[in-house]
Amino acid sequence: MSSHGLLGVPDAGAFLARLTRLDPGAPVRMRNTGGRVALWGRLPWDVLVTREVAGHGPDDATVAAGELLAVLARGGDELPPRRDAQWRWPLPPPGGETIESVSGAELSRLAEAAAGTLREVSTGGLPGRSVGQRAVRDALLDHVALVATPAAGRPVEVSQRLIQAISRMGFLGPGDTDGPETRIRVSGSWVGLSAPYGVAWLQAVKKLTVMPIAGHPKG
Repeated sequence: MSSHGLLGVPDAGAFLARLTRLDPGAPVRMRNTGGRVALWGRLPWDVLVTREVAGHGPDDATVAAGELLAVLARGGDELPPRRDAQWRWPLPPPGGETIESVSGAELSRLAEAAAGTLREVSTGGLPGRSVGQRAVRDALLDHVALVATPAAGRPVEVSQRLIQAISRMGFLGPGDTDGPETRIRVSGSWVGLSAPYGVAWLQAVKKLTVMPIAGHPKG
């Protein structure tokens, strides 16, 4: 029987507990990075989250996050049944560059403001019209909360999807401490927030070109 090889059990447990709270059926991908294991998960709002913990895990394996959490909770060392086919998303390319840094206090403020708006609209709606909670949630998540301007190149937009990810996953750390700043990163078509306790990545949506059908042989 294979071993999960995780040595940073408290760190891994915290990541898995948050991930399964947001998505009880979530898979988690484990990748050996040489003395550490990168845990990857995908949140219900299309953001990838990752945290590196101490250990020598499998080179690349996907298991059920809830099953791995249960193994860690009872002190076991076996790797749960592999579910590699459940991981269907690309990972951001390694490397990338840091564009700007933002304080944890500012990110916490932005996250709480959006969460408060969602609670308010969900309970009272908007004046004069009824709005579905899902529609409000999607609009808030798509809202561009920060814009970073690199020395060269186009501005980098950071949406609430990323901010909610690092907030809900606990990547900013305790709210009453002044920890390291969070870095806004870019790698290929991905935008990331690298916080003290983990990283969230979102792939930029490619804009489709709409062509007129006039003159098309099947138009």
